[in-house]
Amino acid sequence: MSRPLLQVTAAVSALALMPIATGAMAQVDTGAYRELDTFMDIYNRVKAEYVDRVDNKVLVKGAIQGMLSALDPHSAYVDEGDFENLRIQTEGNYGGLGLTVTQEDGAVKVIAPTADTPAARAGMKPGDYITHIDGKLIFGETLDAAVATMRGPPGSKVTLTVVRPGRDKPMELTMVREIIIQKPVKWEVKDDIGVVTITTFSASTGADTRAAMVAIEKSLGRRPKGYIVDLRSNGGGLLNQAIEVSDVFLERGEIVSQRGRERSDIERYYARPGDLAKGAPVIVLVDAGTASASEIVAGALQDHHRAIVMGERTFGKGSVQTLLQLGPRNALRLTTARYYTPAGKSVQEGGIEPDLIVPQLSDPDYKTRPVFREADLRRHLINETKVDNKALEEDEKTDPRFAATHEELKKKGVEDFQLDYALKTLGRLGDAPQLAARR
Repeated sequence: MSRPLLQVTAAVSALALMPIATGAMAQVDTGAYRELDTFMDIYNRVKAEYVDRVDNKVLVKGAIQGMLSALDPHSAYVDEGDFENLRIQTEGNYGGLGLTVTQEDGAVKVIAPTADTPAARAGMKPGDYITHIDGKLIFGETLDAAVATMRGPPGSKVTLTVVRPGRDKPMELTMVREIIIQKPVKWEVKDDIGVVTITTFSASTGADTRAAMVAIEKSLGRRPKGYIVDLRSNGGGLLNQAIEVSDVFLERGEIVSQRGRERSDIERYYARPGDLAKGAPVIVLVDAGTASASEIVAGALQDHHRAIVMGERTFGKGSVQTLLQLGPRNALRLTTARYYTPAGKSVQEGGIEPDLIVPQLSDPDYKTRPVFREADLRRHLINETKVDNKALEEDEKTDPRFAATHEELKKKGVEDFQLDYALKTLGRLGDAPQLAARR
């Protein structure tokens, strides 16, 4: 299940019983009741005349899901099964493959595989379509059912039939399920540079990021030359954790604002004093799978000139979903606001444009595989101010810096060109970490 950007509240949403007003309000209410009469007429006809008896819960849940799906791709009804998925995504571990997926026109579509999981090692890519699980067609099934089928006991095998746009034939990929441990942050040191990889924004991501930076300094015995924050294929998560991670690198200023339906409905979040990186240069790596909370971090550091954003244009999910509790095990996930970077830019549809576009040359399919972003989702929120990046992305002129082929990089031992380029860029900055602090 795709990780949304969530602002969790304890509010219970209920229908308010209000007296019918006169004038315009009365006309609105009359129209609403007329539509509800139509709904109840259809409901009763289905109950009475459908070829098989239908359970009330099935009809009501279907009606709710249909209503919310007419709004945008991220508003949804969260039932008991979805609740368990959300719990797993924010705090638990599970036996599975390590895939973040969504549903498009009845098909299961991959948003991103999690690094160092069976799905990633098998070669799953963003934009892949899963058509069969163990030979069974899953087209038309619910996303929850498909996710449940892919999960299972660690050590058990599962075969996915994958259709990849740009390839003539489907692929059969067999994987062994593993315990997918939710480790939102990983770190390593390369060439005296601290590399912090953030895979999701769950409950401990902010604290884990701070711990990673302390561990990097302890490992080196001194401050590193700089930091690389890898947000590639990070589908997002909790808003407060995106704010915490941004605050790690910022001394002051706004991190993000969220704006609701009314002009006055604006909430702003600010950094607290204290840059844990102490002004060291920072590069943020992003790609088309960098979404939601990840885009908040990239946008904040970019707008404050605190980091160089490098890679490919991000996913472009600039909306906030609030989880409105309805009962002990069900809720309404509703899009309630849009978020904006410190410079007042909405990333909805357009995403974050890197300061330096660096293709992933070490991926043999990067030129032929279509890119999947928010703007490709049906009923996505429209951003009237977005910039059209098509001409830039479709520029066929080869930058001499990025002329190497996959085979040439493989011979040189370069497995991740974007990371390698970021390391060399930080290396060229030498001993001038104070540059970032003076901006």
